[in-house]
Amino acid sequence: MAAEKHYASKRFAEKSNRILVYVILSVLSLIWIFPFFYLIFQSFALFPNPKSIFPAPDEWTFNNYINLFTNSATPFFNWWINTFLIALATAVLQTVLVLMTAYALSRLRFPGRQGLMKLILILGMFPGFLGMLVIYYILELLGINTSIYSLILVYVASSAMSYYVAKGFFDTIPKSLDEAVLIDGGSKNTVFWRVIIPLSKPIIIYTVLVSFTGPWGDFMFGKYIVNSANIQPAGYTVAVGLQGLIGQNDFYGTFCAGAVLVSIPITALFFWLQRYYVEGIAGGAVKG
Repeated sequence: MAAEKHYASKRFAEKSNRILVYVILSVLSLIWIFPFFYLIFQSFALFPNPKSIFPAPDEWTFNNYINLFTNSATPFFNWWINTFLIALATAVLQTVLVLMTAYALSRLRFPGRQGLMKLILILGMFPGFLGMLVIYYILELLGINTSIYSLILVYVASSAMSYYVAKGFFDTIPKSLDEAVLIDGGSKNTVFWRVIIPLSKPIIIYTVLVSFTGPWGDFMFGKYIVNSANIQPAGYTVAVGLQGLIGQNDFYGTFCAGAVLVSIPITALFFWLQRYYVEGIAGGAVKG
């Protein structure tokens, strides 16, 4: 009898704890998602009332989206193209460099390997903006500081420092596959491109997503380049361009419309490749 009461009491406590966790998570989810709904509602409001959280249904319109593409003060299409080209080029180049670096550190054994990995990890702990001034002067010496596309070089230059997740994934691939190819007369390049890469779809997609989302939402260095080189509005990225609309009453709804359009591609891409993204993180977390 006592055992049954103890068991019932234990089950009640577990059920209560589970309900409490669900309630807390639900409340946090609502708090997290509220700004996104507010952003969407305001992007469709012709005359959004600052005192009203949600606009009236009869006020909803596409005028803010139309204004985003037709107003000369907001060349959103140019911003979007600039950002997309920068993010795409960065994703391709960064992925190749990260995977090659990770494979070399995972498979090759050479003097100073452990020291090099530790040095890269230590350097990665410092915020990137600490070197903004030096990086800009380097771009000036190269003569490419007058274009927003110089950001590609900045993003790609330090990409190899993000090797550790990909290296952890490569560590899980049996080295016997490498040895079999080498015995058959293949080279290290053959092993990497013909054997390792086809087996590494999750980590490739993870690296592409991380490499693409970074430039897509970056503001700090883009703004620094724009201000220092006096780049015209048509040469901005979406983050820099939309930031200029904040605080302008006439463009508040336009800013919200731009924010919605910017979030759609990256959100769709993430949900489409979500399974591989999770597999890449899980695979890279097995070994360091």
